Amino acid sequence: MLHRLFGGRSKPAALGAARRAVAPEGCRLYVIGDVHGRLDLLTALHARIAADRQARPHEGEDKIVYLGDYIDRGPYSREVIDYLLSDPLPGCAAVHLMGNHEEAMLRFLDDVEVGPAWVGFGGEATLLSYGVRRAPNMIGRRRFEDMRLQLVEKAPQRHVAFLRGLRPSFEAGDYLFVHAGIRPGIAIADQKPQDLLWIRGAFLSSDADHGKVVVHGHTPTEAPQVLPNRIGIDTGAFASGVLTCLVLEGGDRRFLSTGAADWSGLLAAQ
Repeated sequence: MLHRLFGGRSKPAALGAARRAVAPEGCRLYVIGDVHGRLDLLTALHARIAADRQARPHEGEDKIVYLGDYIDRGPYSREVIDYLLSDPLPGCAAVHLMGNHEEAMLRFLDDVEVGPAWVGFGGEATLLSYGVRRAPNMIGRRRFEDMRLQLVEKAPQRHVAFLRGLRPSFEAGDYLFVHAGIRPGIAIADQKPQDLLWIRGAFLSSDADHGKVVVHGHTPTEAPQVLPNRIGIDTGAFASGVLTCLVLEGGDRRFLSTGAADWSGLLAAQ
């Protein structure tokens, strides 16, 4: 499963000297990668963040940035949204970004034609979490329209409002936070929403200086990728059991995660 998930595309490595980037003065940032319905991992990682905050008190602000893809694939999509709406880390300001999976769910609420594609890349787990079931006596478009209407009825309005209110990006200090990445050679202000949510190849293969270090999820790797122009922290939590948090404070970087992973070596040369 892990081989298929990561596809052998990326090996855990720190490639080159990272761009000298700093977080805003007086602000510690905790950045969480793709959750994908793994409420168990998210609560475990929050516990580690809470312990980290207690062990490292400071006078500044703590902010938690979620990179999107809260839903799909894992079994507890609805519960993850409920949990995020409950202010799970009091005193820690939260920034919630949109992922391509949230976009797909929102589109399906309005357009049945999105259904087959969304279900094909993980949406059925979300439908099940909301109590949506396939009607055995329906096929094709009629079946997806029935499921869409079930979801419209069963999804709490506060969940839909949460999804519609997700941000496409967030900037802090020398960092840009997005779900998937950006289109190289295009100013940050001119990026297209579809690229922020879906891009892979052109962004992942680029060694361009984007003006800020881009912190992203979307593309799973066996360990975080720390490169001069970007940091990828999607470690395939729904299948690997490893949900990753990047901690940024001043010019320092470190990682927290579920499981026993130790990625300090990725940052040792920086």
